[in-house]
Amino acid sequence: MKRSWGVLFPGVLLTALLLTLFIGRGDFASAASDKGSDNTSCQLNSPTKAVKHVINIQFDNVHFTRDNPNVPSDLEQMPNLLNFIKNNGTMLSNYHTPLIAHTADDILTSLTGLYGEHHGVSVANSYRYFNPDGSTSSTPSFTYWTAPISTAPNAPYNMISAPNTNTPAPWVSYTRAGCNFGAVSTANMVLENIGTDIPTVFGANSPEAAEVKANSAQAYSDFVGIGIHCAKDDALCASANNGRPDVLPDEPGGYTGYQALFGHKYVAPQINPSGPLLDLNGQVIQDSKQHIGFPGFDGMSAAVSLSYVAAMQEHNVPVTYAYISDAHDPHGNDPHNGAYGPGEAGYVKTLKSYDDAFGKFFARLQKDGINASNTIFSFSSDENDHFAGGQPSPANCDGVTIPCTYQQVGEVNGNLTGLLATQKNITTPFTVHADSAPTIYINGNPSRQDPTTRTFARALGDLTATNPYTGKDEKITNYLADPVEMNFLHMVTADPARTPTLTMFAKPDYFLYAGAPNCNQPCIQVQSGYAWNHGDLAPDINTTWLGLVGPGVRHLGVDHSIWADQTDLRPTMMSLLGLKDDYTSDGRAMFEVFTENALPKQVRSNKDFYISLGQLYKQINAPVGALGLQTAAISTQALESDSANDQTYNDLENGLISLTTLRNALAQQIQTTLNNATFDSNTSVHANAKDQQQNPFQQAQNLFKKAQQLR
Repeated sequence: MKRSWGVLFPGVLLTALLLTLFIGRGDFASAASDKGSDNTSCQLNSPTKAVKHVINIQFDNVHFTRDNPNVPSDLEQMPNLLNFIKNNGTMLSNYHTPLIAHTADDILTSLTGLYGEHHGVSVANSYRYFNPDGSTSSTPSFTYWTAPISTAPNAPYNMISAPNTNTPAPWVSYTRAGCNFGAVSTANMVLENIGTDIPTVFGANSPEAAEVKANSAQAYSDFVGIGIHCAKDDALCASANNGRPDVLPDEPGGYTGYQALFGHKYVAPQINPSGPLLDLNGQVIQDSKQHIGFPGFDGMSAAVSLSYVAAMQEHNVPVTYAYISDAHDPHGNDPHNGAYGPGEAGYVKTLKSYDDAFGKFFARLQKDGINASNTIFSFSSDENDHFAGGQPSPANCDGVTIPCTYQQVGEVNGNLTGLLATQKNITTPFTVHADSAPTIYINGNPSRQDPTTRTFARALGDLTATNPYTGKDEKITNYLADPVEMNFLHMVTADPARTPTLTMFAKPDYFLYAGAPNCNQPCIQVQSGYAWNHGDLAPDINTTWLGLVGPGVRHLGVDHSIWADQTDLRPTMMSLLGLKDDYTSDGRAMFEVFTENALPKQVRSNKDFYISLGQLYKQINAPVGALGLQTAAISTQALESDSANDQTYNDLENGLISLTTLRNALAQQIQTTLNNATFDSNTSVHANAKDQQQNPFQQAQNLFKKAQQLR
């Protein structure tokens, strides 16, 4: 089921929203801290005093909404999971990604509560950066938390929150509370590769590094993908168990004396001492080449990932974060050629296996005494995808009783180099991080106002193609952003070398790359290997879902009224658990889903105000909130303009710069108010004359007016 951005915040509804928030707010109030305590070593201190376990499950591209109206969605085909959420908590279906909406950025945003601007990865699963000579290099986004972007001397961290500063790690709040923290294929909390991560954690001359040289395939299964970060002095991660120092050089407040286990080889004996670890179907966990251990990230099916989670929970690891691979691509020994379409037999079979795995998982946890009465469960997907493909056959197939088949499936690949050369006579050298939202780096790193950049941007925005699925001639670009708009969208990191010249948000059928400077081979063609696009600024990609279950969570079933994005999960979890990060997130606790006894005391006395303020905060600060959508359109208008002396571009860009400054100031003001209330700060805020003069609701209305005036 597709939705248009146009129905989200048209002018009248936006005005109504702001008036409602303004008029319907409560008064400021102050309150003292009211923290609980726990006698166990893992002191979660939840407001309800009931939480003993935390289970966070992150899916890769699993959908709540339907991609074909006749075919049940991914979650509809997993009733064991969907019903667990609906019957025991809240399913948020109006939950959003940051930009660029790609796996790495989205997952890291969910884990940290920070946009890419503050965690360092704002592009995709890899990204490019400018070298001093104006050329670019590529680096993976998935590396261990403290890994650098390259082996060059003084290379910056991949995860970077400020110049030369490593991003605060999400497990720290748990381990400081005495809780062992398990990571199951969880982005950047585990070793992601055997190239840079092994020497980063174990050392270049370690036995583990020697194994990489002697048997790289087994080393990958031994050391990548699985980890436990232990509470201080916990025996689980003792040196005798092959524990290694858990080094976080820039953690606020310091982080010394902690240890961790890295890899299946060292984790499995501690969580399954009786023999090889089995998945939930009773099969030894191994890769497709029979290397026992971590089966690869694509091999993390529900049966595998949930087995690790259950075993950890049963062996003194009460906090577990896990990843489950997508269901719409063939994995392992699946002989299917190319991606699946909705309702194809292999896709449906995989979803059935996932549903069965969740049934076994919940039954096993229940037997262990781990359930919704004492556990905070979080389930979500990194992003939705856009299916690029033709119509199914038969037309009325539902996938479950009548399998669907497709004659044509695959993203529409576009060669930007060839299109620019043949359509616009642009031969400027550039590199691209290929994607449906490609980031473009013009050689030499010219400024955004350089004539070369401006000519390139105009041409990029005017490229056309014939869509092979619709037969229509269309512009490829939906939106364009240069560093001015990227800054508004929280995409500019603390490392200036990572900032692209331009970001192109294409129509979501397209996947754009840099190829030959001609179209001797067709510049537009379907590529059947991949059919599920994401990254773009598009509603079927940016709208995903979040399921919350446990003490302190209201039983709302499916709720579409609460607008949230992935930065909001972290502060919500911290508040429900009675913990506090050593940094301030970019999100807000979703008080709409809290039971009364779980609300912070200051919020409880003035709930309507804090909910209204939080909702306002999202619409001005979230990349795909109402204001972000407006500025993306303004940015596109500016970059595509061609007026005398580039006056239109300069006027609009200057307007966006001013708007960003005003937005940031207001967002900071609101963020401080919400953060103080959420974590029971002693800082009191009163509705005095000064506060009324700086009323955030009125200030937000002025922001929207300024944006509308620019258009």
